[in-house]
Amino acid sequence: QVQLVESGGGSVQAGDSLRLSCAASVPTTFTNYAMGWFRQAPGKEREFVAAISWGGQNTHYADSVKGRFAISRDNAQNTVALQMNSLKPEDTAVYYCTAGPSYTWSYWGQGTQVTVSN
Repeated sequence: QVQLVESGGGSVQAGDSLRLSCAASVPTTFTNYAMGWFRQAPGKEREFVAAISWGGQNTHYADSVKGRFAISRDNAQNTVALQMNSLKPEDTAVYYCTAGPSYTWSYWGQGTQVTVSN
């Protein structure tokens, strides 16, 4: 069983930056797991934000965050991070860390709140 714990959320002004982190407690079968971030704003469905392959060579982003957000991972520490720059009010949401084999999201964290105000 994989457990994911997010940290780094908070309240910021538009244009500011935040860095989210996710620590995974993993079994030995964690090898080849992709990791990613989704978000859910009030009254909206959960949406994809970014994902990264096991080796880190492949990254994927939602069009809405491309060029502003960057995902990275450290397999030695079992962590994944999301660097969020030039934040906008529409980025306000609960951000969830996720992991799974071949981009099938089997495990989810509890979420961390990000609030961006004008």
